[in-house]
Amino acid sequence: MGAGFVPAQLAAQDSADLRMMWWGSQPRAERTFALIEKFEEANPGITVRGETVGWADYWTRLATQVAGRNAPDLIQQDYRYIFEYAGRGALLDLSPYLDDILSLPGVDETGLEGGMSDGKLWGINLGVNSVSLMVNATVFEEAGVALPENGMTWDEIMDLAQEVAEKSDRVRYGFEDSSGYEPTLHNWLRQRGKELYTAEGELAFDVDDMVEWYEFWQDKREAGLVPPADIQALDQRSIETHQVSLGNVAMGVANSNQLVGFSQINEDEIVMRVLPLVEEGATGGHFYKPSMLLSVSAATRSPEAAVAFVNFMATDPEAARILDVERGVSVSSVAREAMQDVLDDAGRAQIDFIESLDPYAGTLPPPPPQGAGEIDRLMIEVSQQVGFGQLSAQQGAERIVSEATRILARNN
Repeated sequence: MGAGFVPAQLAAQDSADLRMMWWGSQPRAERTFALIEKFEEANPGITVRGETVGWADYWTRLATQVAGRNAPDLIQQDYRYIFEYAGRGALLDLSPYLDDILSLPGVDETGLEGGMSDGKLWGINLGVNSVSLMVNATVFEEAGVALPENGMTWDEIMDLAQEVAEKSDRVRYGFEDSSGYEPTLHNWLRQRGKELYTAEGELAFDVDDMVEWYEFWQDKREAGLVPPADIQALDQRSIETHQVSLGNVAMGVANSNQLVGFSQINEDEIVMRVLPLVEEGATGGHFYKPSMLLSVSAATRSPEAAVAFVNFMATDPEAARILDVERGVSVSSVAREAMQDVLDDAGRAQIDFIESLDPYAGTLPPPPPQGAGEIDRLMIEVSQQVGFGQLSAQQGAERIVSEATRILARNN
């Protein structure tokens, strides 16, 4: 489908007025509004109104709008939430539109996996990413410390964290406190042969796992290797408030597609590495994750127009050149080919990172069950309580497991 495609049913109508909502940084907003403008130019009968909000507020706003029957027509989704919204009947099954309005040139079956459940397609993958170690290379260079390398263990990385913090004139801590960041925990669990959730939607880790996890970060906090709880709490899960961007740490964890945003708002050079290993030779922590997906509301009044926009955003060459790899490495070979001559160093680095993951990557985990989003927020809350000394590691672990188990039982 080209940029000027208008569905036959839509062509007979006067217009279609769509609303799209997404989370992300200012650079993402600028790219998305530019894409919307290009789509509207090619399809003058369709208007798309964009609405963007930070990650911390996005899911509350989306849940409120869905409950109030005022959901956006086009919804940016995350792998941990998409099937929860599908289970509520909030999303449109896109599979009937495949090979028609949703032609998806250059996308094979594996490119659809992240948005499929029970034979239905709930969203289109806008890009592939993986959790990564974001490293301020400029700080390391100024401090005269060698950059971390792929394949280092957590102990080795923390030794580097201590060295760079001691020698740097700019950062106070070597590493962020990642105890409340679900992707870091997930990577650590997977290297130990576990997951966050089972295929049946049950909790796949136990209290002992979480005690060990909290004690690890508590030790680093007490040693001054990571920020204290009051400083770490400044991180609102955005690039702008990340501890690396705030200049407090030399290393932190974020999704690989966010390198574009980090590079745009940080004057220092930011590079990526795989996450540390729990022990030498450990593998399987990483996986090729749908960085985000684009879904259509089940309540949309213009499904054909909304699906046409999804197809445009995911695969159109002009769209690919605008979006670059800010949302991840496209699953469409047509889109990847189109963006080759506009990629900057950060874009090429992102593709190189994804291609380097094979020795450290395992299979795609089971889709998060309903309630996973609530558990993610709980993990942030409990990690802060442990960080502030309001709960011990044991108490925090027991609270996580007991409350997460109740949340899953309530939702499944």
